[in-house]
Amino acid sequence: MKPIDATDTTYKGRFAPSPTGPLHAGSLLTALASYLDAKAHGGQWIIRIEDIDTTRCQDQWSQAILHQLDFYGLRSDQEVVYQSKRLALYQNAFEQLQKFELIYPCSCSRKQIQHYLENQTQQAKHQPIYLGPCKTQAAKPHQAWAWRLRSDVAVSLWQTKNSLPPNYFNQKNSHILWQDRLLGEQSQDLIHEVGDFVIKRSDGLFAYQLAVVVDDLHQGITDIVRGQDLADNTARQLALLSCLGTSEKVLPIWRYYHCPLVLHTDGEKLSKQNGAQALSTTENPLIALNCAALQLGLPTQALNTSLAAALNNWTLNWHQKIIFEKIRPTQ
Repeated sequence: MKPIDATDTTYKGRFAPSPTGPLHAGSLLTALASYLDAKAHGGQWIIRIEDIDTTRCQDQWSQAILHQLDFYGLRSDQEVVYQSKRLALYQNAFEQLQKFELIYPCSCSRKQIQHYLENQTQQAKHQPIYLGPCKTQAAKPHQAWAWRLRSDVAVSLWQTKNSLPPNYFNQKNSHILWQDRLLGEQSQDLIHEVGDFVIKRSDGLFAYQLAVVVDDLHQGITDIVRGQDLADNTARQLALLSCLGTSEKVLPIWRYYHCPLVLHTDGEKLSKQNGAQALSTTENPLIALNCAALQLGLPTQALNTSLAAALNNWTLNWHQKIIFEKIRPTQ
């Protein structure tokens, strides 16, 4: 893996909120971390509005989120991108997956998948692993189809393109490995822990996993800084990357930093679903930014510091703590 270079001007990072509500303290922590990492590398920071799920996302929240980010001094270095305006890109990727027979239609319901799990005496999970019949036989003709990625083929492609030995892959060794700059070496058994996951929903909407991989490829993203709750998406996205680059022998290397989460009083992740309070756009922005900085291990700034100066100071702190100390040789 390419080492982090603090002067790497090819660095391109992104912050990609879903407009299902306003940003809260947890969102600000991730936004600040991704912003500082980009600036400390001398790179670009891009805002992408992930509004692909039109059943949940609203334009009013897109505008509210951009207003909140602007209030906190976090401004995109390029024009803001909206997933809802990029459907042609996702369709092209979908057709490529079809062309190489890497996906298949599935008419199984969640209830049916749960039934397959129980019949095979496997423990049910919140996101059931697909073990149904559609992979080997035609989907039912008069039901809505979702489209699933063949996880076994995807893992094999990923391992081949990462120059792993030819005999490395088998059903018992189906892990996808990656390095996280904070968490260290990570792995996930894509076949047995995730299964054949959906890349296009039965309602016709493209799934998050497909959209985010296409966007990161198309935008030339090099570094992904996001919350630790999204770490288990990584294996799926790397596998999908391998499938979308079927004509390429060398895959782009995404560097990951999964930052800590802000927790609710009950220990659960702070989220819109458990009543997280929206970020203020009236009080001194350094109040909320100082809270986020502390959780990232950075010093607070005096409340009379200008916003630009505070962000610059934190960028220098991030360079020293997160970049320099990570790459300097051990004495």
